Amino acid sequence: MYCPFCRHADSRVVDSRTSEDGSAIRRRRQCPKCMKRFTTIETASLSVVKRSGVTEPFSRQKVINGVRKACQGRPVSDDDLALLAQTVEESIRSTGIAELDAYEVGLSILGPLRKLDEVAYLRFASVYQAFDSLEDFEQAIELLRSENADAQDDSDEPTTDAG
Repeated sequence: MYCPFCRHADSRVVDSRTSEDGSAIRRRRQCPKCMKRFTTIETASLSVVKRSGVTEPFSRQKVINGVRKACQGRPVSDDDLALLAQTVEESIRSTGIAELDAYEVGLSILGPLRKLDEVAYLRFASVYQAFDSLEDFEQAIELLRSENADAQDDSDEPTTDAG
């Protein structure tokens, strides 16, 4: 690591701390030549391979922008979108894969978006999964209904009193 002040090729780590969300390490460094201190932030790189073959860094903002279109007119706040993008990034990082296809990013968006807003989920899924007909929508809606019914049944299970 070059010193930003004198361009000396070495520096000494004085202090290290992880960020609040654990995704980065903040290091306080000191140059042995000029004795000035500076801060670096280290993150593990996460790359996305697009359909064209181009590789680019993962961007939460791109996730937010893509999902925002599906959420137009829905009761979804910017904070909700930021939290969704964070959830998606954490999910991707937890796989341990440093480079993944854009398609995989889209798949990782579907789950959290579905929990956030089912209409936005259907809009996003219709584009992402290339729905071609009304039947595709009907199948997706039927799947949502059956899974919602299953979830409702699980929460409605009677409890037995031992008295």
